[in-house]
Amino acid sequence: MKKPKSKDFRKQRRLSLIEDIELLKSWIQSQKPDSGTNPMSLPPLPSKSPVGRLGDSSFSRYAGATRFDQLPLSKNTVKGLREAGYVKMTDIQRASLPHSLCERDILGAAKTGSGKTLAFVIPVLEKLYKERWGPEDGVGSIIISPTRELADQLFNVLKTVGKHHNFSVGLLIGGRKDVDTEKELVNELNILVCTPGRLLQHMDETQYFECSQLQVLVLDEADRILDVGFKKALNAIVSQLPKNRQTLLFSATQTKSVQDLARLSLKDPEYLSVHAESVTATPNLLQQTAMVVPLDQKLDMLWSFIKAHLNSKILVFLSSRKQVKFVFEAFKKLHPGIPLKCFHGRMKQGKRKATYSDFCEKRSVLFATDVAARGLDFDLTVDWVVQVDCPEDVDTYIHRVGRTARFTSRGRAVLFLMSSEMKMLEKLHAKKVPIQFIKANQKRVQPVSGLLSALLVKYPDMQYQAQRAFVTYLRSIHIRQDKEIFDVTKLPIDEFSASLGLPMTPKIRFLKLKNKSKMVLEKSSHPEPENSDKENLPEIPKEKLDISDIDEEDVNKAFLLKQDTPNEEDGKTSEIIDVRPATRISKKKVKINIHRPTGTRVVYDDEGNALPPLARLADTKSGNESFMVDQGKKSEYYKKMREDMKHADKEDKLLDRQRRKEKRIKQKRKLKRESLEEEDNEEHSGSEGEATRDRPHKKSKIYYDSDSDDGERKENKDSISLAEQEALALSLLNSMHS
Repeated sequence: MKKPKSKDFRKQRRLSLIEDIELLKSWIQSQKPDSGTNPMSLPPLPSKSPVGRLGDSSFSRYAGATRFDQLPLSKNTVKGLREAGYVKMTDIQRASLPHSLCERDILGAAKTGSGKTLAFVIPVLEKLYKERWGPEDGVGSIIISPTRELADQLFNVLKTVGKHHNFSVGLLIGGRKDVDTEKELVNELNILVCTPGRLLQHMDETQYFECSQLQVLVLDEADRILDVGFKKALNAIVSQLPKNRQTLLFSATQTKSVQDLARLSLKDPEYLSVHAESVTATPNLLQQTAMVVPLDQKLDMLWSFIKAHLNSKILVFLSSRKQVKFVFEAFKKLHPGIPLKCFHGRMKQGKRKATYSDFCEKRSVLFATDVAARGLDFDLTVDWVVQVDCPEDVDTYIHRVGRTARFTSRGRAVLFLMSSEMKMLEKLHAKKVPIQFIKANQKRVQPVSGLLSALLVKYPDMQYQAQRAFVTYLRSIHIRQDKEIFDVTKLPIDEFSASLGLPMTPKIRFLKLKNKSKMVLEKSSHPEPENSDKENLPEIPKEKLDISDIDEEDVNKAFLLKQDTPNEEDGKTSEIIDVRPATRISKKKVKINIHRPTGTRVVYDDEGNALPPLARLADTKSGNESFMVDQGKKSEYYKKMREDMKHADKEDKLLDRQRRKEKRIKQKRKLKRESLEEEDNEEHSGSEGEATRDRPHKKSKIYYDSDSDDGERKENKDSISLAEQEALALSLLNSMHS
């Protein structure tokens, strides 16, 4: 059993800690690099030069240092770095650490795999160490990552390098069920590594959680976090953070937007793009190629590529989650001879983590969306990055290929381009991406479309997956902004559908509306001749023009855009035809006004002569010309009328109930269809952002159902009960007798 340490020992240790902190602060302040300079431009320090205090008041220079032990770092951090195998600094670390240790804001941009993680982990540890941060001080630093896997990766690096410090570190990411446990512990954590959504959830729901004493805010993959997908969440987070803090932003493709920097309250940040003068924007050991592959031959080419590289570790990027799921399931059933895995943002956290770990350890093929394109470091070298679908922009391309050729490793990447997407090559070359164009060897291509067709017949459930993959890919092309490269109207849709094994092309609603509006415009710009023979005109197939799917407002706009304008040369005004749709009959229910004056009923005989009211009940046996109404028959007639009304009322209620039931079923089907379409849209807004557009919903009508005779609809003050209806009917009948 260890003896408790004496008060003198603890006091001596505390004094030693204070002395060490003061020494570090003096060292940092005395040799602080000038603002706006890049320490990499300074001559490097000799490897055997003295470090630290040189005399009574002088210290060694640390701007231009090449090793971690030449920096003004605490002994605990240096020990953690040495045990983890980190000795020499990378370019981004040499450029940023001298500035960040001076507590300056940083905007750091460097190639993928260049060591950006340590460039912000070290300043976080040192800042809290110099402030003597403890458990009772609460949250001192927040590190935000766009994806769960990247956050987990950062968390492990932080634990490794900072294991000799006494800081408590927490990982807050979505997809886990232990939210309640996190809420109990989050107030005791010093460093939070989190995704934006999970952090905002704790800010909103966790009692007593606050970050008023925050010292350092870090945004990893900052350009992704600052974009539209995370904009709302990030604004809510920043609004709850103190402005007097240090902010560090790092990414492979950094932003200089004044608006973004103002949102984060940055104070004179140091912009450090260490590879801005580099010949290439991608790793030097990365071999990059591109080839023209028609849309309907992409799966054939991908299948052939996998079969030709069975001993390689391959990362395949596709545009949408539905594509990833379909290609993974289809190829898995075809048994290519290598393990297959899939990775997308909608997977459960446990499965995602297991898939990531398996791909790190074993050679396999991983089909993924862009959720795997950011910051992930796979332990075992990725041999190939295959981009089946063209990336949205150059930045996305750089992040995708950055999963291979990391640090000192080599890697290769291939990009499939359609002929309509060749403009992307020019943009890649303009951003210093050294990509070579090659031609595919068609002799080695193994067609797989026929095998897919057989699969869809054997497994009917896969046909729906193929349809969703077809639609979501077209939607991903449709919503992209760069129309010079991405034009959905130029795609061979029918051939693409057949390449997925589908027997017929699925309907595409967003394309149909666009085409129909175009057809309406063309038709309105060429009016029919007055004496034209309509029967001789070509008939438009119904499947291409379904008027029920056209939005009424779009049709009106399409017509109105093409109305004729006055002809100034002839001095005449061409005729403008009113093409507005006829006024719809109002569906508003007709209300009976019980206070309106009652009329009289007129009965006619066979010859058309008017008879007195209730002539059918008259006593004709007396022979009087003036009909006499039998009172017994009159009462019996009224009784029968009331029974008929009750019977008809029950039938009407049953019919109305059935009608409303059918309406609810149709509404549910519509909502389900819309939810599927919204899921497809979410796939192209970001991997973890899970940001959706707010759509105004029509207020649903409220119906009150009652089977009782005296039931009434409470929402309508003017509605009348059944008893009142009977009284009204009796008054009408009496008025006919009077």
